[in-house]
Amino acid sequence: MMAAVASTLPLERTDLDAASATAGPWQTVVWNDPVNLMSYVTYVFRTYFGYSRDRAEQLMLAVHHRGHAVVAEGAREQMELHVQAMHDYGLWATVREGEA
Repeated sequence: MMAAVASTLPLERTDLDAASATAGPWQTVVWNDPVNLMSYVTYVFRTYFGYSRDRAEQLMLAVHHRGHAVVAEGAREQMELHVQAMHDYGLWATVREGEA
């Protein structure tokens, strides 16, 4: 009897930490929606992110007039946590890769 010989190709090792470190910063984007009041969006930005009233209102107005605003920038994992928090507050938010 002949034994089957399994041939394997060497796997290419990908260093995920190095790949994510070289990627540009990530952004949390909040999108306009027809549900939430502008005062509530300002409240969320102040409460969650700790923004001043002026900064929170600037961001809220950007969401309202331009349809979206970048409210945070940093590591992807942190931006994903911010997006989840925005969803918990009832806001529409996504993560996107920013420009390096």
